Amino acid sequence: MSSEPSIFFSDVNERQGSFLRRTFVLGGLTGLGVLGLTARLGQLQVVQAQEYTTLATANQFNFRLVPPPRGIIRDRDGVIIAGNRPSFRVLVVRDETKDLDQTLDLLGRLIPDTLERRRGIIRDVNAAPRFSPVPVKSDLSWEEFAKVNLYANELPGVMADMHETRFYPHGGAFAHVVGYVAKVSDRDIKAVRDKGEEPSPLLYNPGFRIGRQGVEAALDEQLRGEAGGQRVEVDARGRVVGEDPENSRPAVPGKEVVLTLDADIQNRALEVFGEESGGCVVMDVRNGDILCMVSAPSFDPNLFVSGVPSDIYRAWADYERRPLLDKAIYGTFPPGSTFKMTTALALLEAGVDPTERVVCTGSYRFGNNTWRCWKRGGHGAMDMHNAIKNSCDTYFYHLCNRAGVDQIARVAEDLGFHHTYEIGISGQSEGLVPTTEWVRKARPNEPQWNRGETLNVAIGQGQLSVNALQLAVMTSRLANGRKSVLPRLIKSVDGEPYADATFADLPFSDEHLDIVRGGMAAVANDVTGTAYRASQLGLGDIMMAGKTGTAQSRSYGSGSRGPRDAVWSRRDHALFVAFAPHDAPRYAIALIIQHAPAGGAADAAPKAREVMRVALLKDPDMRARIERPLPPEPEAAPIEDEGAAPPPPEPTAAAPEPTPAEPTPVAPQDQTGPQPYLSEPQ
Repeated sequence: MSSEPSIFFSDVNERQGSFLRRTFVLGGLTGLGVLGLTARLGQLQVVQAQEYTTLATANQFNFRLVPPPRGIIRDRDGVIIAGNRPSFRVLVVRDETKDLDQTLDLLGRLIPDTLERRRGIIRDVNAAPRFSPVPVKSDLSWEEFAKVNLYANELPGVMADMHETRFYPHGGAFAHVVGYVAKVSDRDIKAVRDKGEEPSPLLYNPGFRIGRQGVEAALDEQLRGEAGGQRVEVDARGRVVGEDPENSRPAVPGKEVVLTLDADIQNRALEVFGEESGGCVVMDVRNGDILCMVSAPSFDPNLFVSGVPSDIYRAWADYERRPLLDKAIYGTFPPGSTFKMTTALALLEAGVDPTERVVCTGSYRFGNNTWRCWKRGGHGAMDMHNAIKNSCDTYFYHLCNRAGVDQIARVAEDLGFHHTYEIGISGQSEGLVPTTEWVRKARPNEPQWNRGETLNVAIGQGQLSVNALQLAVMTSRLANGRKSVLPRLIKSVDGEPYADATFADLPFSDEHLDIVRGGMAAVANDVTGTAYRASQLGLGDIMMAGKTGTAQSRSYGSGSRGPRDAVWSRRDHALFVAFAPHDAPRYAIALIIQHAPAGGAADAAPKAREVMRVALLKDPDMRARIERPLPPEPEAAPIEDEGAAPPPPEPTAAAPEPTPAEPTPVAPQDQTGPQPYLSEPQ
């Protein structure tokens, strides 16, 4: 008998228990997850709600840095010499463009000249911070501005706006002294970091400009102002979809700077130079204010604002007359005969009698060399007054070693040479006034000073080198006669006086200064003076006192002057210094022409006269003096003609006839008439 198969079932309770365990584990984990999620949501929505609200708002709104308008620079009369003007421009934001190359292609159809600068534009855009607008072109015409706005929907990431850009209304007249602005370079960022400072965010803004050269560089931080912020609403991709003007912060303009310069004098000075090269400085001898500081030829600083084309910059750099070099304070030249007042003062300080005469035959023998005077045939017997008036080299050759080079150098430094001045701008050349100590350091293999070298120094040649500012300081101190006047260029910043200097006393006696100034007055006003014709101002009784100079730019062997028809780089330099009025000094001028066609009297003096005329005519006191009526001439006494019959006697009582007598001889009248004024006996 077969048995039926048995079916065994698992324990129901055991199977149910296993299911329940898995359920509890999964349910517990799920509950813990839900509980954790609930706690986290509670933390985010309740505990950290404010924090994330702020972050969300920050993602929704961005601040765009707004460069401030640069501070205005004015002259002493309030004339703007560096300001700002409105300008249309087109900008590109890299992060808002789908394809930069395609965007620039489309933009090039509207503004064709952007294609020529495509490589530079791409470089600037890629180097800019995220979402920062990069200027592609400034100074758009109205037609270009309208085109960009018309096709704005087809140009993602491109916008056009109006902003303020730096502007120099007088062109090149102030280019060197005021300077210009240009783009921030990597070297500028590095220079800030080298000082241990963190660069301002402004320096990374592609539209920001930094000061270069002159006042723009020296007062750059004051002129920058404070950046503003434009609060804009952006979407998830960072594109601007709105603006929040209420929470935007306006930019604060830079501080206003007032200079001591006079725009009319400055413009006239650059005008009189024409195509010539050189520098000119005009100072007020009473307080040291610089009314004019010009370097010629000049350049247009407006081109640097948007970037100078490379071909133009290369032309400036290669031009032999160096328009980019400031010849008023950086370029140095031998002073020539304008240094003879310094030598004369050194001789007086050394005890030389100013009436002592030296016979000039046209040359002077010293050692084995013959030193030539500029005048062939010589000047004859010369005392100090006439030596300055006639610029006699032989007189100073003969006497200079009685003072010696160290004494001459000491007087030169007292008059302002071999110094740089705190006028607010850098880049000044100190020049050179040689001494025996200098020789020991500069020529260790030949440390002994040669007395023959003193002859060169005495007439402003040799190792001597000065700049136009130093010559103006010397002339101002001679004219002032009491104080060591210091030059001042910056008058005020934001309405506050920039600097007030205290002047030391001049270490020279009035007697010695009068002798030197008398010689300068004769140069300009004596009919035999070297600058008589070129120094007549034509302003009533106002006259100048001055000194011409013609300085060798190279050696001519036995000659003292180079050929006038030489190429430009081989000509002599022409100089002229003067102050006016000579009887009550107010303004001093120093003018240098590099490689002049002729010399100090023919080239420099006429130009200096025209600049001085503007300075005098702008002075109210001087105008009143010029315009006042001349005093009436005294009524001349009646002159009896020689041999005329006497008037008939009045009728009287009868008298006996007189006895005839010998006639009394009558002295003849002086028929020579008035003589021309001479400042010294001839």
